[in-house]
Parts: sequence; structure tokens; C-alpha cells
Amino acid sequence: MATTFKTLLSSDIVNTRNFLHESVPLTGTIVSGTYNSTTDGAEYNIKNYAHGQFQSVYDYPYLSSSANHLFDVTVGYSPKEGSDAFGQADDPAPSTADSQYTKKTNMYSQMAQLLVGYDESGSIKPFRNPIRDVNMKQCVFLPFSRLLVKDEIKKGSFSLAMYVSGSDEEHGAGFGAISALGVDPVTFTDASGSDGYYTDSPAGEYGVLFHNDDSPEADDAGAASGLLYYQAGIAVLTASIFNDGFCGNQQHALLSGSNQGSAQMFMSGTIDNFADAIRHRIQNISFNNTTELNSTIYFCRANANEFNYSSNPTYLSESQIRVKTNASDQPISYLTTVGLYGADNELLAVAKLSEPLKKTNTNELTLRVRLDY
Repeated sequence: MATTFKTLLSSDIVNTRNFLHESVPLTGTIVSGTYNSTTDGAEYNIKNYAHGQFQSVYDYPYLSSSANHLFDVTVGYSPKEGSDAFGQADDPAPSTADSQYTKKTNMYSQMAQLLVGYDESGSIKPFRNPIRDVNMKQCVFLPFSRLLVKDEIKKGSFSLAMYVSGSDEEHGAGFGAISALGVDPVTFTDASGSDGYYTDSPAGEYGVLFHNDDSPEADDAGAASGLLYYQAGIAVLTASIFNDGFCGNQQHALLSGSNQGSAQMFMSGTIDNFADAIRHRIQNISFNNTTELNSTIYFCRANANEFNYSSNPTYLSESQIRVKTNASDQPISYLTTVGLYGADNELLAVAKLSEPLKKTNTNELTLRVRLDY
């Protein structure tokens, strides 16, 4: 326990904030294929639930104790009547044809409450593409785990390469991998996220996802395909990317050779069906996460006339300083520990030096102590 104290002045204390970034690559083979059974086609790292509202992807078979949750996949559409995501003709009434109408609309509403919020009347606001200035009524949701996202996704670092055209008849109705068909994947990025993000979401900041299609209509507005919520770690894609011509594709991704629109596409299967179809079309996902590191730095200064005597009771022997052999010798101490005390002399933090530092009345020391939180 210290017997002498030195008050830290405001000039001795500095607060800093740093951002640590980690690259997160997720390959399509992890998302679908690495842990598939060769006998019955089961995917051991994909967890389906009895409620059927979303699907979870793990990096190892999910029953393994070492498995880590990567992200979820789900879809949903707005329960409100009206035009589709890009102001085209009214969609067919989904409630008359979709056995999972309630689950899909509830999923859309839940995500909208979290990410978009409410309007002045108290109604849930729909997802809206700020570049196209239109509502996104049918959406694919990819919530990433906090293990990967940390505090947030780094703006401008997100990339999702996915096949949006073609089908695999082996799996029926296009619910399967298409990577062997030779069609090119479309890459969705938040290229303008570092300086073009929005702040009107209750979940924090978000950016627009653009696709990299080389078709003539793929200008800035035409390429706007979804939203990325940085702090929430959720990507939202409009289902219209699976429509004819939207990303340069010449046939629907999830309905082989069909001329139906995205709303009818969403009515044709369960959420698990579409989660399987979407996963099997992912070629690669990558982004940088962000960890915010707040620090307080204390500069503990020992001037020439300070801390030259040890507070260790064994420093003295019969009232004589042990480290002195002659009465004329100057006192010597060795600094090994820095203690930070509160206003009532309560020990709050301890910092240990890597080696003892010699302190005499002929030298001065400044010890830099950093607390991270």
C-alpha cells in the first residue's frame, strides 16, 4: 500500500479513441458445400428451425462445440398493398397464395421496426432506397453475427458476390447452386459508404449497396440494389435483383425460366427454400469489421526529488536504508509498480513495469499508463 501520493493534473491525463479493423472473408464453399453429406445432401453447418422464419449459417457443423455463428438468412415482404419495390404495377395479393404470408410479412415488419423505425402516425416505415427514392417491398435480409461485425462494419469495405441468374434443375425449381453454369456473379458493394452514408435510421448509420453490372442502365441510381446497416451489421437486398434485366440477368434466379415477378417468386416457396437458394448463389462475402478502442492515458511523473524512498517496509533495517553503505550516499529506490487511486485513496488500478527502474535524486522518470475500455 502506498504511503505517499501524487495528484494527477488535467494536463497529465489524455483521452483517445482508436479503431481497430479486421478483415472478414466468407467464401461460398463455407456458406454451402464444405460440410455437405455425400449421401443425403444434408448441410451440417446450416441450422433450420421449427419456426421456419430464418436459417443460420455456421463455420463448422453447428452441433460441434467449436462452431461459430456467422450470419442468418431470411426474406420478407411488406404487408401493405401497392406497387412493388420500383414503382411497377401492383403485385398480386400475396395473402391469397402464400402459405407463409404471416411469417414473411412479420419478418419484414420486424426488420423495418429495428432498422427504419416509425412515421409520425406510429406506423412502421418501409425500407426505402434513398438513391432511387422508392420503397423496397420485397427484401432479402442477411444479419451478420456480432462475432464478425464487432462494433460495426467498416464503411466502404463490404462486398457480396452472388449469382442472380440461372438455375440448377437438379435441386428443383432453381433451389440450388448455379456456380457450375458459367454465368457471372454480380458484386454488391457499399462503394460510397465512407463518405455517402445516411443517419436517419434508429439503428445507426447505413449506406446504399450498388451492383457492378456493366449494362448501360447500371448508372449510380440504376445500380442501387439494397442497404447496409453498419452498426446493426445487417445487409438488405431488394428482391428485384432476381428480376429479368435488373442486374443484366436474362432469367430469374429462383424460378427457372419463369416470367413471374419478384412478388410471385416470393410466394412460390418457404423462407427455408429461399434461404437455401440465396446461400447457394453466394460466391464470396467480405468486409472489415471495426472495434472501437477507448483509452485513457495517465502520465505519471516522478521528478528528481520525488519517490526516491521505497514504501516497502523492508527498505529500512534498524532505521537505516538497506541500499546505502555510506551515510553520505544519496537514497536510491527502484520503481516496479504504478498504482492509480481514487479521491478517497482507494486503489483502482495497478500497472506493473516489465523491469525495475532505478530512481535517484539525479534523474526524473515519466511512466505512461494506458487504460483501455
